[in-house]
Amino acid sequence: MNLAMMIGEPWTDYGLVDSGHGRKLERYGRFRFVRPEPQAMWAPASAEWKADAEFIPGSDEEGGGRWQYSGQVPRDGWPMKWSDVAFTAQTTPFRHLGFFPDMAPVWTWMRERLAGVDEAEALNLFGYTGVGTLALASRGVKMVHVDASKKSVEGARANARLAGLDDRPVRWMVDDATKFAAREVRRGRRYDGILLDPPKFGRGPEGEVWRLEEGLPGLIQDCRQLLDHKSRFLFLTVYAVRMSALAIGELVSQAFSDLPGKVEAGELAVREEARGLLLPTAIWARWSR
Repeated sequence: MNLAMMIGEPWTDYGLVDSGHGRKLERYGRFRFVRPEPQAMWAPASAEWKADAEFIPGSDEEGGGRWQYSGQVPRDGWPMKWSDVAFTAQTTPFRHLGFFPDMAPVWTWMRERLAGVDEAEALNLFGYTGVGTLALASRGVKMVHVDASKKSVEGARANARLAGLDDRPVRWMVDDATKFAAREVRRGRRYDGILLDPPKFGRGPEGEVWRLEEGLPGLIQDCRQLLDHKSRFLFLTVYAVRMSALAIGELVSQAFSDLPGKVEAGELAVREEARGLLLPTAIWARWSR
């Protein structure tokens, strides 16, 4: 299996400005933020960073911490845009800003896979605030968006309204992703593409516990049953775990061994504006036809 890179380049509303000494400086629209980044082990390009807010991590290992503001950052968010998709960015208690900008090359790749497919339908599991869902819906793809968090799904629907896409055929589901996928298998449903972005740990709307290492193999098998020889892709991203791209690549390869197409795996990275170096953010595996 070949390993590959998917690189997020700067765009008008987002850029990785600089990174180093365990931190990164990013621009989100007209605001700049500093966040912890353990993989930025090198020295930054500049010793002087000016930002509107910085996330100060807590002492626990579960990602606690707080934002320290020095600029006038709207706490209820501000509008941003990627391609033709508008959405809201916002500081959250989980150190990110309401979406994951390193997913931009994945959104482009999915659009390319479904281009020209008549009445294409795709499934976004663990869909969060829905930028990936809207990236496809804006191109006419019928979408099913699933997330266990009612607040996240409400945020995704608000993003659809902001983008002028609230009239598109999207099913917004507050549901446990694994249970939903299993029910879709029993219903005999099929999709042209599936985006899968599971967390390391999570809880469903009824307290269901999700642990990535335990739940991922079964979920991949269910996703395989929702795709067929006419389907175009499955894309899996994994963040913040001690796991190899080779490992998840082999998991997907075995599950899709009976379908034509190819399986690839690799890393997501964002290109820094200051020097052009690549900051790794996640691992991925994908099947495509």
